[in-house]
Amino acid sequence: MSLTVYAPASMGNVGVGFDLLGAALAPIDGSLLGDRVTIEAAGTGIELTLSGPWADKLPQEPQDNIVYQCAEFFLEQANVSANGLKLNLEKNLPVGSGLGSSASSVVAALYALNEFFDAPFAEQDLLKLMGDFEGKISGSVHYDNVAPSYLGGMQLMLEAADRICDSIPAFDSWYWVVAYPGISLSTARMRELMPEQYDKATAIDFGRYLSAFVHASYQQNQELAIAVLKDVLAEPYRASSIPGYEQARQSLGELGMLASGISGSGPTLFSVTQDLETAKQAKALLEQDYLSQDGGFAHICKLDMQGTRRVD
Repeated sequence: MSLTVYAPASMGNVGVGFDLLGAALAPIDGSLLGDRVTIEAAGTGIELTLSGPWADKLPQEPQDNIVYQCAEFFLEQANVSANGLKLNLEKNLPVGSGLGSSASSVVAALYALNEFFDAPFAEQDLLKLMGDFEGKISGSVHYDNVAPSYLGGMQLMLEAADRICDSIPAFDSWYWVVAYPGISLSTARMRELMPEQYDKATAIDFGRYLSAFVHASYQQNQELAIAVLKDVLAEPYRASSIPGYEQARQSLGELGMLASGISGSGPTLFSVTQDLETAKQAKALLEQDYLSQDGGFAHICKLDMQGTRRVD
């Protein structure tokens, strides 16, 4: 048996919800913006091959690759026996892009392994496994990329006793323009730019904006949602470290985009509009002025409501 799994790219934080909000992305042109993992039985041990446009940016030694490590981790946690496994990672997301690149690989790999071994883990248990593994490689557990990549849509992190996250209503009319300039930024380094502590006023603003955004999503109040789609925790400290970001944000506002922000820890930015023509103009503007290196790209997206799925 052979099966292939696709896990979409994701925006962590979505600006207003640092570490607590995430959304999966689906380009409107039908292209798959995310990683794919294929798995089949093999002789003995774990074999891993790499393909895709960003494969050459990954460690070439299989044991150093997170998909290989995912397989070892899954077999240990699931307590299943396997003579051998052959995996292929089709790497379609750049590393350090702010699009949940490592999360996409982890989610695709663990979902594929769970499918291959007849689902020993239920949904929330598998999600916890994804978060635990992502935490091992990033240093701390954050679900705002793995959860939307796995489950799709816009996910709010709950981390309650019986539920890690839950979806909140999306605005179906919104177009999300995302642009990756072609450079990589270390998530750890971008976190170091943020202060260890915040003043009371900032903490209150963060809580107010996030709760108002969630409220507006349930009320389908687009005007309120846009008004509070603000990042007071990360963007003020990260923006100047992303080349061209502040100018691009200003230009997008002048073009008529409703709100813009940093996807994850950057350098990808996102910008929102309800008008497709404005979205096309924004994409063209970003392709001309924000993409600075080979490999940069821009997409007009809706939210990917399916999340991770088999595509074989």
